[in-house]
Amino acid sequence: MMKGDRKYIVLFLLPAAAFLSIFLYYPFFKSMYLSFFRTKGFTTKTWVGFENYVRMFSDDLLGAATLNTLELMAYVIIFQVGIALMLAIFVDNITWGKGFFRMVFFFPVVISGTAIALLFVLFYNFQFGLLNTLLQNMGFDKVNWLSENMALKAVAIPTVWHYVGFYFVLFLTAMSKIPSDFYEAAKLEGITGIKKTFLLTIPLIMSDIKVVITLAITGTLKVFEFIFVLTRGQNDTEVLGTYMYKKALVDQNFGYGSTIAIYIVVFGVLLSLLANRLLKRDEISY
Repeated sequence: MMKGDRKYIVLFLLPAAAFLSIFLYYPFFKSMYLSFFRTKGFTTKTWVGFENYVRMFSDDLLGAATLNTLELMAYVIIFQVGIALMLAIFVDNITWGKGFFRMVFFFPVVISGTAIALLFVLFYNFQFGLLNTLLQNMGFDKVNWLSENMALKAVAIPTVWHYVGFYFVLFLTAMSKIPSDFYEAAKLEGITGIKKTFLLTIPLIMSDIKVVITLAITGTLKVFEFIFVLTRGQNDTEVLGTYMYKKALVDQNFGYGSTIAIYIVVFGVLLSLLANRLLKRDEISY
């Protein structure tokens, strides 16, 4: 790199830095500032110190939203990451059609989450939904898919389906970088089939698995549209994103809503650090 090139590098970096400052760092520090106020609407605010944080720790609804978020996160990590890894292993072992399967599995990612949620409204509707119509045609009774016992699991299905393709592409890309020499040496040692997957492929992409799990954790904390469209947070489906929205914009209490936003950020960072700690192992470079 020539010394004179540095100014051009800085010039190219400045727009991205300005964009992040305006749309990421400013809202974060603004939320931190507002979390020390009791607000009513856009104009009225009163300094209350740490009162919002004290209130947060005794808020039963926030506790319930946290538990629902953790349950949804478990579904996402187990099924979304698990299905994506399984599909990537299958596709990596075929010799033709990889591009076709990559396109088919990735396609849901480009569809709006709201559009997918509206599609599942038609599936779950008690009166005329697709699932209940099929059950009736087979002689079974209708099921209230969005009842208190089933609603969160029903919401988890489109949430999982939406981003399976994204993680599938990440895993498939990681597998494509593994040198073929490794597989040839394993074959000479008699390591093939499922043993090859568990003894070679998965250990070699463990750093990518950790990245995907971190993305799944932080992505679950941002889930909003599926809950809002399908249940509006009713029937024990309130999560942190919808609860923060209701406090900040429905109740117009931006101070407490900002406190919940800070809580979500800290909670996400702690969970990500915990996941990395649990999956910590010596990485294999190749």
